Amino acid sequence: MTRVRAEGFTISLDGYGAGPDQDLHNPLGIGGPELHQWLVPTRTFQRALFGKDGGTTGVDDRFATRGFDNVGAWILGRNMFGPIRGAWPDDQWKGWWGDSPPYHVPVFVLTHHARVPLVMEGGTTFQFVTGGHREALDRAREAAGGKDVRIGGGPQTIRQYLREGLIDELHLMIGPRIVAGDHPVFSGLPQTDLRLLGVRTWGGSDNVVLSYAVGASGS
Repeated sequence: MTRVRAEGFTISLDGYGAGPDQDLHNPLGIGGPELHQWLVPTRTFQRALFGKDGGTTGVDDRFATRGFDNVGAWILGRNMFGPIRGAWPDDQWKGWWGDSPPYHVPVFVLTHHARVPLVMEGGTTFQFVTGGHREALDRAREAAGGKDVRIGGGPQTIRQYLREGLIDELHLMIGPRIVAGDHPVFSGLPQTDLRLLGVRTWGGSDNVVLSYAVGASGS
């Protein structure tokens, strides 16, 4: 059965998933990369993004690997795909990740501006969805073929799906940073029943890992 997962999403102590002033040189905003220092050195990240051997193993790498397990499609907000706002000026921008993005499955990008699908190396195809987040989820479920759909972010996208109870599992990393970003993840959400599955502090890591099952109130 397909589950919808927000997996390995890192937030600061003050609830932000990225820093302010995102641009071409600061994909995660100012201060945002510091939140992800648990992930970048891992063997999974180094292999997925750079095609390199080596990298750290242990708890951090196990959580990084878990984020790719059984994922058949992704959903990204427009800001996660790139810093360009408004209508696409051309088709030159192909994401932050080079010719072979780390997804290797269909990726559905939420946008108000149409663009033809973008086929990349390694099995990633970016589909640009103008019909809203529910259309993106319907298409992602179909593309996943029974595997899970991962909501990759950013914070506004995760909040949008949480608001309507469309996320089955919310897996957060809380980093020891304050970034005072632009979009706190939980701002403006209605009261929701988040059933806690597990809380632990990583051995050898500064982050706290929180894993929740998300259900309707009273379920």
